[in-house]
Amino acid sequence: MSVEKVDTLVVGGGQAGLAMSEHLSKCGVPHLVLERRRIAERWRSERWDSLVANGPAWHDRFPGMEFPDTHPDAFVSKEKVADYFVAYAEMIAAPIRCGVEVKKVHRLVGRPGFQVETSDGVIEASNLVAATGAFQHPVVPAIVPEDAGLMQIHSSAYRNPDQLPEGAVLVVGSGSSGVQIADELLRAGRRVYLSVGPHDRPPRAYRERDFCWWLGVLGKWDAQAPAPGTEHVTIAVSGARGGETIDFRRLAAQGMTLVGRTESYKDGTMIFARDLAGNIARGDANYMSVLDEADAYIARNGLDLPEEPDARKIWPDPQCVTDPILDLDLAEAGIGSIIWATGFTVDYNWLKVDVFDEKGKPRHQRGVSTEPGIYFLGLPWQSRRGSSFIWGVWHDAQHLADHISTQRKYLAYHVSAKRETKVA
Repeated sequence: MSVEKVDTLVVGGGQAGLAMSEHLSKCGVPHLVLERRRIAERWRSERWDSLVANGPAWHDRFPGMEFPDTHPDAFVSKEKVADYFVAYAEMIAAPIRCGVEVKKVHRLVGRPGFQVETSDGVIEASNLVAATGAFQHPVVPAIVPEDAGLMQIHSSAYRNPDQLPEGAVLVVGSGSSGVQIADELLRAGRRVYLSVGPHDRPPRAYRERDFCWWLGVLGKWDAQAPAPGTEHVTIAVSGARGGETIDFRRLAAQGMTLVGRTESYKDGTMIFARDLAGNIARGDANYMSVLDEADAYIARNGLDLPEEPDARKIWPDPQCVTDPILDLDLAEAGIGSIIWATGFTVDYNWLKVDVFDEKGKPRHQRGVSTEPGIYFLGLPWQSRRGSSFIWGVWHDAQHLADHISTQRKYLAYHVSAKRETKVA
């Protein structure tokens, strides 16, 4: 059986894989990108129909290309995001093969490099970049049994309200996905219960500047590690309908029922934690802290940005917060479906090398793993807060490409020196 040989193999043809390809090409590193389906497939088939980017078009892109025919402050639809990456791959002439799945990778014995088993044959690579990101396997807590008599899906499988059976809907998770889906269902006339856990709730915009801009000038995108106790806190932000600040009290006033963090299920009844008011208060504190830092930055730098006193007005607590529901009979409430907006986990079962800790997370330094020749790209907080975002992954890819290029130069010098010695 013939074996194809490449210098660097990139696994994944999404934003991380394309960013990696661009920088490898700039460094003169021969490489190949493998994508098991289509370029940026998850944007097309694992997101709901109405999804738009959570950041404005001027921000959520690669430096080398703007979104065509799009206002810089617009929030781009998921299909346009996928089309953008297809066009970007063409622009940089990325050597990408779609429809090829990587099944297993292990280190070669007695010589450098890795053997890669794919759906299209065997490849040997000197380096391998796992550019599949961290949002690979949907997490659905084992709380409600499958035979409970109602539809249960993860947010990655949700498409639109018509997909769900009649009746009320329980959405579990108050990050961007959960709150946007819950809001869409409410606007479609559904009775909606939203399980709200700990979260950050930043302003969509403040004093004529988008939240992404504030994170930039305040240096928060470059934070190298999450603050203590915030490693798993979700962020409730939305680009829907031109971008808006998430306000759980407003959603309650519009008819949504808020409940605390989902704890357990027994005999048709869902049990919720007594933490709803505390979670709402924590989100408020995060919101106000951003406004305070923004005001201080404006004063310190003498910027002429209009004041926005209404931004500090807080709606009164609704009854569902002051008198929270702690247990809910799902049948009695008419709930016919549950949407688990509970995030994702990594899935590196195909990577059979010793680079993972006891929790299955990669051991690495800015994406350079503890196993020479293995690299990771697209991980949250890989080098900074912005690492898992479109623009952030582009900068992390530059670091990895430079590292790979430097290692190749060391090896090339060693080989060259041996040749010169023999000639002499």
